[in-house]
Amino acid sequence: MSTAVSQTWYMTQRQLMVFARQPAYAIITLIQPVIWLFLFGNLFKKVVELGGFGTTSYLDYLVPGVVVMSALSSNMWAGMGTLDEIQRGTLNRFLTTPVSRAALMNGNVVNNGLITALQSVIIVLLGLLGGADYPGGIGGIAILIVASVLLGTIFGALSNALGMLVRERESIIGINTFLLLPLTFLSSAFMAPSRMPGWMRHIADFNPLNWAMVAGRSAMSEHPDWGVVVGRSGALLALAVAAVWLSIRTFRSYQRSV
Repeated sequence: MSTAVSQTWYMTQRQLMVFARQPAYAIITLIQPVIWLFLFGNLFKKVVELGGFGTTSYLDYLVPGVVVMSALSSNMWAGMGTLDEIQRGTLNRFLTTPVSRAALMNGNVVNNGLITALQSVIIVLLGLLGGADYPGGIGGIAILIVASVLLGTIFGALSNALGMLVRERESIIGINTFLLLPLTFLSSAFMAPSRMPGWMRHIADFNPLNWAMVAGRSAMSEHPDWGVVVGRSGALLALAVAAVWLSIRTFRSYQRSV
């Protein structure tokens, strides 16, 4: 186990060096969250007057949603990196080494998790600069970041598995594009659950994206519902473990095919 963990960290460092050499990528990935925060935040700021948001500031409500949406959109493309490794032959060369197969699959998942945590912190700070208030303090913010990382792990691992299965860029792009908006709008990202149509509210109850938002918002509120926070976070953790297991199983299937 210790060997697998150390090898995973080595593969993660390899991915982090690529990120460090392309700092412009970090800036580009923050453009969309800034648009959501300050364009949508100002466009719909009066919607909180309808009630049900638990706050008098729409920006307070929006920040956890943007953090979680950013985690989803950035991690859904993890499979593209795996596909690049396959097409360049890098992955096949690693197969001739004694490195753990779990480390080969999980290196970019851990890398994306660290980047997701960094992006989440930056978005929270941008919200703070814009006038958002976080009554839950540092503890609530930490829970939001953990929830976003767990969500990113789920979709990063599933994206890796998808890359192993389809091995085509067009398929990954098509599936991600198809899923991103429905997952976002079938959640409480922009609208309070009490203001959503009943059928959308019921679907949101089974949406992992919404689990992360609910856990983060509750933890950051003045009076957190810890039952909700623990329940949603536990569900995210269980799903993340299942997704990582699936990606490793898919990798072993790929290994037998080469």
